[in-house]
Amino acid sequence: MATDLDRDLASIQEARRLLEAASRAQAAWALSTQEDADRVCEAMARAAAANAEHLARLARDETGMGRYEDKVLKNRFAAEDVWRAYRPLRTRGILRVFPDARVKELAIPMGVVAALTPSTNPTSTAIYKAIIAVKAGNAIVFSPHPRATECVVETVRILSEAARSAGAPPGLIGCMRTVTLEGTQELMRHALTAVILATGGSALVRAAYSAGKPAFGVGPGNVPAIIERTADVEKAVADIVTGKSFDNGLLCSAENSIICDAPLEHAVLARLPENRAYVCSAEEKRRLERTLAPGGRLDTSLAGQDAPLIARRAGFEVPPDTRVLVVRLERVGRDVEPLSIEKLSPVLGFYVEDGWRACCERAIQILELGGLGHSLVIHSMDEAVIEAFFREKPAFRILVNTVAAMGATGYTTGLAPAMTLGPGAPGGSITSDNVTPLHLINIKRLAYEVRSMTRPAPSPAPGLLAEGDVAAPASGRDAGSPAVVRPPAPADLPGAHCAVPAAARCDRDSTEADARHAGARPITAADVERIVADFLRQHRAGR
Repeated sequence: MATDLDRDLASIQEARRLLEAASRAQAAWALSTQEDADRVCEAMARAAAANAEHLARLARDETGMGRYEDKVLKNRFAAEDVWRAYRPLRTRGILRVFPDARVKELAIPMGVVAALTPSTNPTSTAIYKAIIAVKAGNAIVFSPHPRATECVVETVRILSEAARSAGAPPGLIGCMRTVTLEGTQELMRHALTAVILATGGSALVRAAYSAGKPAFGVGPGNVPAIIERTADVEKAVADIVTGKSFDNGLLCSAENSIICDAPLEHAVLARLPENRAYVCSAEEKRRLERTLAPGGRLDTSLAGQDAPLIARRAGFEVPPDTRVLVVRLERVGRDVEPLSIEKLSPVLGFYVEDGWRACCERAIQILELGGLGHSLVIHSMDEAVIEAFFREKPAFRILVNTVAAMGATGYTTGLAPAMTLGPGAPGGSITSDNVTPLHLINIKRLAYEVRSMTRPAPSPAPGLLAEGDVAAPASGRDAGSPAVVRPPAPADLPGAHCAVPAAARCDRDSTEADARHAGARPITAADVERIVADFLRQHRAGR
């Protein structure tokens, strides 16, 4: 029995058992319809939202990090906003048809997802990952951070029971209880694991990518917040303090340093105390360095703690309602400026630079220290400066005039709602996207000949557009141009309050409704004949 095994062996055996159950469940779930998937995910989202406060309390009590009320918001976001955004997505059966190119796309689930969750956002990440995995036709098995095991186990229990009550097979959503390094490695490397979805520190992400499986890994942020000279200073300071104090700075997308344009220095410093941000003296800064970041490495026992407690541990007192500690910084680097690292706590660096170009150079240094490719926020009213940051800075989320912590997740912006934010190749990740259900499906393509190397193209096979297919948007080509449709760009879905791309929507009323969502009328046999005739005419003309 597992109870007779050493802990590492018990963990390995548990991973294998959960994967076997998940594999059986996924084989059945892969045959489910779009209606099945949406019914089950709806039940999961409702159950998670109903238990948002319960799970937030468990996470706060178990990890000892963050703020209960902010964890409630994160749980509701992961359940309600994520599901609201992704419910319209078509993730089963035929996704799109491109009549001109004579290509049809079919959604294929990846299989069993191995999901690694962090201690910083354990329950909200589990809710989000379970919903996107099940929506995409996959099973999912979680390996929680050892410091956040019980709250994730309870989250998965709630989600699994809701899914089963809505018709999902048993074993579709599982979670390890005996968490060890050996068990987590077995989960990632096992033959039944199809893809890894890892959220956590740099070491965990590297382990995910070295497991020999396809993986989506996301790590640290260290987000710079630039206040450019045209900014609305009052809003900028309020946004930055709100973002840094949200859940006591545990989100990887939280602001970590203010970079203030020199003409605004005094105005910004005056606004900080109004937002209950305490500006430390030089001596208090030195004490914080020794306490929070000895040797340029974060003391994780202080991650997610309240600002007054951190100050007290460092040997000085601040007002009890202080939200954020602010320290003046001049350089970047673990050795020369320890508090320039990602701090995972309500502690903000404060730089002053003259001009937006100097501000952006400092921002690049901060990102290169830890957070390359992740996110950056700029507060500015100068569209030319904003555009320069967008085009030139090494971050894949350039957020404008908003709270970075939840703006990057899609809560205050139109980005795809997600708790897994890819930093792209510069940050060591395969993706720069906010990860959605569409990242967890493969697309199979059926392609008919449109250019023959031996004879004129044959007549089109009947039924290219079968009932329920979605016609892709019209290509917009001129009458004399080649009958070629460009492949669709990778999905970059908007947020909960934006429309989902028509070609990815699911509407099960009729084929006409599908075509209407795609921005095109239904394709008729006459249309197909015309397309082929146009192609043959061009081919014979030697084009």
